[in-house]
Amino acid sequence: MAAHNELGKKGEDLAAAHLLAEGYAIRHRNWRCGHKELDIVAEKDGMLVVVEVKTRTDTLYGLPEEAVSAGKIRRIVSSTDAYLRKFAIDLPVRFDLITIVTDEDGELLLNHIPDAFYPPLSR
Repeated sequence: MAAHNELGKKGEDLAAAHLLAEGYAIRHRNWRCGHKELDIVAEKDGMLVVVEVKTRTDTLYGLPEEAVSAGKIRRIVSSTDAYLRKFAIDLPVRFDLITIVTDEDGELLLNHIPDAFYPPLSR
């Protein structure tokens, strides 16, 4: 496995462990349907929580949350719509972001941002 894939897997493992410790139930990890993909789909307090995970070794090229562009948000929302239809889920949805950055000591620092973004309004 390539080094960046290993880092991403380690980040997603850490994010899932964090969510479980906070009382979330993990429904799916790396859910895929065709070209659609969601990092983590969880549930807590009657809400479906879609979590995008961004892991970086440093912030030299920007913060991990800056990698969540308008296009990425549209893809996540579209994937979430497919997920809701596939599993016939009728719950409110929240979109969270978990960022993980390696600090100067090699430790992974996790930041959980609830309601990190909202679905764009349709025209």
